[in-house]
Amino acid sequence: MLINPAEKPQSICVLRLSAIGDVCHAVSSIQALQRTYPRAKITWVIGKVEEKLIGDLPGIEFVVFDKSLGWKAYKRLKRDMKARQFDVLLHMQLALRANVAAFFIPAKVKIGFEKGRSKELHSLFVNQHISDSRGYHVLDGFRDFVRAVGVDDHLPSWDIPIPHEAKAWGTNFLPKEPYVVISPAASKAERNWATDRYAAISDFCHQLGYQVLLTGGPTSFEKQLCAEISKASRAYTINLAGQTDLKQLLLTLKKAQLVIAPDSGPAHMAVTQNTPVIGLYAHSNPKRTGPYLYQRFTADAYTAIASKELQCEPEGIPWGYRLKGDNLMQHITVEQVQKLIEQAIEFYGLEQPLSETPNNS
Repeated sequence: MLINPAEKPQSICVLRLSAIGDVCHAVSSIQALQRTYPRAKITWVIGKVEEKLIGDLPGIEFVVFDKSLGWKAYKRLKRDMKARQFDVLLHMQLALRANVAAFFIPAKVKIGFEKGRSKELHSLFVNQHISDSRGYHVLDGFRDFVRAVGVDDHLPSWDIPIPHEAKAWGTNFLPKEPYVVISPAASKAERNWATDRYAAISDFCHQLGYQVLLTGGPTSFEKQLCAEISKASRAYTINLAGQTDLKQLLLTLKKAQLVIAPDSGPAHMAVTQNTPVIGLYAHSNPKRTGPYLYQRFTADAYTAIASKELQCEPEGIPWGYRLKGDNLMQHITVEQVQKLIEQAIEFYGLEQPLSETPNNS
């Protein structure tokens, strides 16, 4: 513990700007912080897009940092921080952009990641480092931060509000029958699986009796990818790409029986709703960034490739080590994902409608 337990912090600032998945990881720790210090004022400095997902969390003041403004974003942050003094800053991001932002946040104690993970000048903008680091997964790393200020280790839980407007939308647009979500797009194209393989999984889920929903953001790439999967699939799919805001997407993921996705924000959003996720991983270590509650159902091409590349056992792969290559996702087979889907259905006792008999020959 890095603070005196007798000196309960009265004002705490959290700095985590992005991305959607990492912000979802952080929510469980921040809400544990609220339960430990219910009278403390908590301020979260967050990115503009991410605030649209969690900006209505009760009991938290959000200060939006809009990176699209460039240096004006720092001027606004300086203005927003004027005349403030926090007891503690939990600096939960290593990116240089976030490190510079930390300079403008006045706090007596500024806690950063452990020194071994510090990069991009992170250590220059904090005055204390996590000393009890137990977390390999990103979410566990955030738990290290709140443990450092007196929060007991906790089982992750999330309470992200879904507003009435989103629920009304869901009543009108989401299927009444059990459905599976395929969210095919990651932030980088190299992390996306092949269109024909997504289509094959869509057909497989249809054979199991599920309606299939395709989800994606408003970018032309994501809409095109989902359109191509829908066209390649023999089964009817509902294509919601570009048609949902973040709260509507959260509800869509919540009501799904299962979500299939690469390393992406929607995969981690689904975890917050306790919806099982089949993660597709080849570039980043699923032990570090996989769907936290559902890592046993990850299609993992990363571990074997990284171990071979580094000539080491899986336990020897350095934290944060990423693989590069445009074709790594092709190491994940359709049959591998089909098997994981069947295992998840059985393990979680998922609602399964009357189905055709899948033909895997």
